[in-house]
Amino acid sequence: MRFVHSREVAEDIVAEVFAVFIQNRTFEQITYSYRAYLYKSVRHRAYNYLKWNLNRTAPLEGINMQAVTSAYNPFETLHFNELYAHVEQVVEQLPAQCRRAYVLKRVEGKSLEEIATELEITSKSVEALITRALSRLRSKLKNHCFM
Repeated sequence: MRFVHSREVAEDIVAEVFAVFIQNRTFEQITYSYRAYLYKSVRHRAYNYLKWNLNRTAPLEGINMQAVTSAYNPFETLHFNELYAHVEQVVEQLPAQCRRAYVLKRVEGKSLEEIATELEITSKSVEALITRALSRLRSKLKNHCFM
């Protein structure tokens, strides 16, 4: 759904990939992870779907160019989604209290004092936890190609 932004289309793509996977007995030829193979297959099928839909559009003469430049680029959306998944993965690896403080501050938008009362610690401790979480995020994402 991250690639095609439609639940129905995403379900169709996944169903097609699984059908081909079973019908062609591809599972017998795979020497690595089925999960990785299926994920990659679905991703490529979604790219092909997007490419096919872009080729079906109207001629360029009838398009308002200002609207096109303000629209999201599919590759930017893809990069954002992959970065978002990577950030989620790093946050899941944080220690429990550090993760909780980070989520309360950055996702739920609570103040340091509110977080401190909820976690029953001082606001300085909350600040230290959030700083530690951000430091870990920066270090894990510094070599990421999107940063």
